[in-house]
Amino acid sequence: MVLDHLPSAHAPLFSAAETARAHAWAPYSHFPVGAALETDDGRIFAGCNVENASYPAGTCAERVALGTAIATGARQFVRLVITSQQQDPTPPCGICRQALVEFAPALEIFAVAPDGRAARWSLAELLPAPFTPASLENV
Repeated sequence: MVLDHLPSAHAPLFSAAETARAHAWAPYSHFPVGAALETDDGRIFAGCNVENASYPAGTCAERVALGTAIATGARQFVRLVITSQQQDPTPPCGICRQALVEFAPALEIFAVAPDGRAARWSLAELLPAPFTPASLENV
């Protein structure tokens, strides 16, 4: 769903994502991304994309934020805000969707374009048939 702007209640997440985006290492794609992930108790963890000359070795902003949160012991997340310089709000890639569903299948995701327009999705909308720990139950 496209919105005119990000709800003001999520301004701290947007600010954290923008600050992280300013530190992105994107010399190959020129596609700097910032992400901020909010825990169920209100903590915010930010990340930026980190590219590498060996392209598969790069890491997306969403997974950097997730890894930072996990490293502190956080395990439950409610919201993610993503910022980029693209004209249209950009959702997380498939690998990030899969990484996020492990911890937050009901995650609310906002992507914000430079002009302030935002889009909102649930993770379930973006990844309708996820591979989850339940998929491994009979292994």
